[in-house]
Amino acid sequence: MKTPATGAVLRLIRAQSHLQNRFAAELGGVHGLSVNELMVLLQLERSPGGRLRRVDLAERLDLSQSGVTRMVAPMEKLGWVERAADPRDARVGYVVLTAAGRRLARDGSKTLAEMSSALFGDHWTARELETLGRLLGRLTANLPGQLDS
Repeated sequence: MKTPATGAVLRLIRAQSHLQNRFAAELGGVHGLSVNELMVLLQLERSPGGRLRRVDLAERLDLSQSGVTRMVAPMEKLGWVERAADPRDARVGYVVLTAAGRRLARDGSKTLAEMSSALFGDHWTARELETLGRLLGRLTANLPGQLDS
């Protein structure tokens, strides 16, 4: 039975898939990175010292720790991030943004902003976009790692 809530969720899932694919092609073509990699870089860029524990990064990205490890490994090889140990606790590992990663986060953010403007273009008013952002924000209000605030 389809309810208004089910309809809304189905539309959100469809929109997310569409946006993911559309933005992935552009980010990949221009910067050589995926949407998920940009999300990692942005989370690190907005963290104190450009570093996060793997467990915190996993929580912010809604991934498992092993998922973060698999995602970050190629980024390390490309020099976008590096690993660092906690000097007080060898069990704790950090993912640290490098200078190259910081540049890529900045450039990727610019591309994301341009694509976002083009996506909504003249079809949406600023007020509608603010309302959409506020409504979607209610869904994620209690999640860590908000990038839009």
